[in-house]
Amino acid sequence: MAVRAVRGAVQLERDEAGHMDEQVGALLTAIMERNSLTADDLISIWFTATPDLHSDFPAAAARKLGIVDVPLICAQELDVRGAMPRVVRVLAHIESDKPRADINHIYLGAAAALRKDIAQ
Repeated sequence: MAVRAVRGAVQLERDEAGHMDEQVGALLTAIMERNSLTADDLISIWFTATPDLHSDFPAAAARKLGIVDVPLICAQELDVRGAMPRVVRVLAHIESDKPRADINHIYLGAAAALRKDIAQ
């Protein structure tokens, strides 16, 4: 079994905890489903949020989905002038037999513009 990384992002419409839970939950669910993953396949997940998001930790959404024994960490994204606002990014390390080229990186909604080269 190889260690692989899965990327993803979602842009929030507003900075509210419930909305963040919903959108980050949808992102994680899409990552899991599109890559045929279970919680046992997860090694760790790194979340970043743009500096304009303050309402909650993105990792809280993972816990609400039942991802409870996987190491999670949140960090603040770089504050780059002109960058897309209200974005949560994910970098998940997984165990998978899939070749690296077969990993599906998930960018939901407007966040698809961030990585048109790999967004599914």
